[in-house]
Amino acid sequence: MINPYVPYPVTIDDIQVATEDKSLKTFRFVFKNPGDEEKFSYKAGQFAELSIPGQGEIPIGIASSPTEKGFVMFTVFKTGKVTQYLHSMKVGETMGIRGPLGNWYPWDTLKGKNILIIGGGFAFTTLRSSIKMMLDPKNRGDYGNIDVVYGARTPGMLLYKDELVEWEKRDDIRMHLTVDSEAPNWNYHVGFTPAVTEKVAPQASDDTYAIVCGPPIMIKFTLPVLEKLGYKHDHIIMSLENRMKCGIGMCGRCNIGRELVCKDGPVFTLDQINLTPKEY
Repeated sequence: MINPYVPYPVTIDDIQVATEDKSLKTFRFVFKNPGDEEKFSYKAGQFAELSIPGQGEIPIGIASSPTEKGFVMFTVFKTGKVTQYLHSMKVGETMGIRGPLGNWYPWDTLKGKNILIIGGGFAFTTLRSSIKMMLDPKNRGDYGNIDVVYGARTPGMLLYKDELVEWEKRDDIRMHLTVDSEAPNWNYHVGFTPAVTEKVAPQASDDTYAIVCGPPIMIKFTLPVLEKLGYKHDHIIMSLENRMKCGIGMCGRCNIGRELVCKDGPVFTLDQINLTPKEY
């Protein structure tokens, strides 16, 4: 039995500055021990704990797709002690990854369905994982239409810019990018993500599901839009982050009512969330 408290040792294989303000970096890790990559078998929507000896650990959504082999990828916002230290680390240094943790988007339920993905800011990480997974040639036929609404404050704060360009060129996914206000040489939507969602989202149907991941304020204003469009509460799927710490439901910091976000989530339907206190 694998000890859930023990991280897998990994080496930093690549580091990319992800945003113009340099507050986010994308790290690619490779496992040091043969076989650990196979043990770290994950699905799109899960997270892991990035562990740095002497500094601590942080829960971060997995940005790579299960279809991408040989590495695992995370995009990290520099916001506290551990993340600041991680941002100072270099390619070739060693640290740990504990996981994978939590549940994932209900991919078996979503097979054969149309998918609307709504993301805001740096919460787009697990959505990047999901998009890459669905667009893989082995999986694309399992899903219907794919619409993506992705917003950031400015063009320079959008993540994975090269991939956004690639996806926009495809004819089997519809990309709807937006920024909060007008910007030079910006030729896409302008406005907050919920407002753009109301304009471009497909109408609700039994065959259409919405996946929402973003800051709490974005989620708050996106849910009424989806309800207005007719999406049933069991067809609205959200990924939450609520004070997660240990990642395995032991510390109790991330509870919303009886639910522990790290263990019972972080993925919930709105139906499930309606049964909990409004703390998300």
